[in-house]
Formats: sequence, structure tokens, C-alpha cells
Amino acid sequence: MALESILLGMGNPLLDISAVVDDEFLNKFDIKLNNAILAEDKHLPMYDDMASKYNVDYIAGGATQNSIRVAQWMLQVPGATSYMGCIGKDKFGDEMKKNATSAGVNVHYYEDESAPTGTCAVCVVGGERSLVANLSAANCYKLEHLKRPENWELVEKAKYFYIAGFFLTVSPESILLVAEHAAAKNKVFMMNLSAPFICEFFKEAQEKVLPYIDYVFGNETEARTFSRVRGWETDNVEEIAVKISQLPKASGTHKRITIITQGADPIVVAEDGKVKLFSVILLPKEKLVDTNGAGDAFVGGFLSQLVQDKPIEECVRAGCYAANVIIQRSGCTYPENPDFN
Repeated sequence: MALESILLGMGNPLLDISAVVDDEFLNKFDIKLNNAILAEDKHLPMYDDMASKYNVDYIAGGATQNSIRVAQWMLQVPGATSYMGCIGKDKFGDEMKKNATSAGVNVHYYEDESAPTGTCAVCVVGGERSLVANLSAANCYKLEHLKRPENWELVEKAKYFYIAGFFLTVSPESILLVAEHAAAKNKVFMMNLSAPFICEFFKEAQEKVLPYIDYVFGNETEARTFSRVRGWETDNVEEIAVKISQLPKASGTHKRITIITQGADPIVVAEDGKVKLFSVILLPKEKLVDTNGAGDAFVGGFLSQLVQDKPIEECVRAGCYAANVIIQRSGCTYPENPDFN
């Protein structure tokens, strides 16, 4: 089967500035572990602070871009994946382009003249991470970029689409355009709940696109927030997963499947009103380097098999494999070749 351009991702390309920090740093900037937030004014000095005090790594990131890079790595077919998002015309933007292109992803960035490339502070303490994103240029993505013939061609070619919920804060109209295309052409459209704040403060944008989503990804914290915001009065992740999968759909071609990860606890997959649980690969604590990108890597591994029409068990197994590789390394990085079989 031809895999060229089969998977398209859209999202907020961010250069991850990753460092192991300490509790004092978290307290100073009012940051909680295992959370993802948008930077406020009080957070802006932390980027320089991190770079001057700690040993930082710069890694091409952003949730969707991470997942697409991991899927590309698992597929090992150059150009199997494409990605769109907005970067600035600066050295971080150049770094990002180099990084993504050398990973084999066909990137079509919109380059904004006025804003710097977005960054994300990845603060790691005891292997757990907290993300503070300063979107900058990533926030400037425009619908007209998507509509340009050379970019819309990627939409036409792709059979699978994946967009993290974070992009709802930037260009909901671009998401809807792609979602409607997917429904009209019987393609597969997928999104991630991405963060509690998306479920809370971008509920309206999320509601508009929900009917088009064939696969909903998320973790247990996001699922519980989603449930609370909708007044479902349940904290049970399995129940929530089933309820999400049963929300109305715009097209009857594909049923909706919900996949919720729970860290070291089993992965919950809900389809047809039933739940299946899948164990994750347990890792001894001393091998855990950093959980940043674990969820993104899980999605990337999952997608790498889904685009090859593999059964859901295989998709989950590949997702677990990819996440397991990523958490043993700093940032969302991986060895040259996967040894998934």
C-alpha cells in the first residue's frame, strides 16, 4: 500500500527548551507537575532563567509535531507524513525546519514575519514533566495558508488527519475545514483532548469539531475534566471513555473510538459501547528519564499502524512501544531505527 503523504498533522510547532529543574524553580513560577499551560506574563522570564541556570536541550516539539515525527520514525518511509503550523523567521524556526525535515516529515510551515518561533519550557522533576508554552508565532497560523494550492494538496492526498486539541486555541476554522473534508471523503479524522484547560476554556470550539472526530485520544486527567465540564457526574475513566465514544457523529462511515492513557495504569479503549483494557510496558523507576512527549509518542506509534490498516490491538501495542522508548530519553527523541516487530 502506498504510504506517501498518508498522514497529515496540523498544530503548534514549538521548540522545546527542556531541562531538569528543582522544586524551588517550580514554586518560583507557580508551576505544577503533570500539567500543560499557556505562558502568562509571570512565566516569561523563566525561559532565560532556565537557559542560564540549568543544562537545557533544544528539541523540535509541539504535541502534534511530536506525534507526527514519531509516526514517521515508526513508518520509516520518507514523506509518509506531512505537517503544517506556523513558525517565525528566526534561528529557532530554522532549527525546527532542519530537525523535522531530517526526520523525514514533509513540513509546510507558515512563516510569520512579526512573531518569534514559539517555545515550550519543559520542566522536569523526578522524571515527571510540566509544560509551559509560549505560542508566539504558533498562534499566528492563518486559514489562507491551508487554502493555498500546494498546502491543500496535502489535505487531498492524506487519508488520515491528526490534530492536537491545542490547535483549537489558534485556528478552529482550519480544523473544521479539514474535518469537513474528511467526513465528505470518508477519511479518518482524529484529535486529542490535550489538556484540562482545553476541555474547560475552549469547550465551544471543541464542541463544534467533536462530531467529526473518529478517534479521540486523551489521558485520565483530561477525560475527567471533560466529564466534569459536561456535568456527567462521573470520575470513572472507563465510563467517560464510553460516553465520549457515543457522542453524536457527523458521518456514519466510521464509528468513534476513544483511547485514554493513564500513565502506568492500563490504557482504556472504548468502542461500540464496550471497553477494552491494555497493559502498558512497565519501566523500572531508575530507567525513567522524562515523561515529556510520552502521550504524543503513544499517539505517533498508534497512528503508524492505523494508517497501515492494522487492528486496534496492534495500534495500541505500537503506541506503548513508542512511549516506552521516549520516556527513557530526554525530550521527544528516539534512536535511529525502531525495533518494533
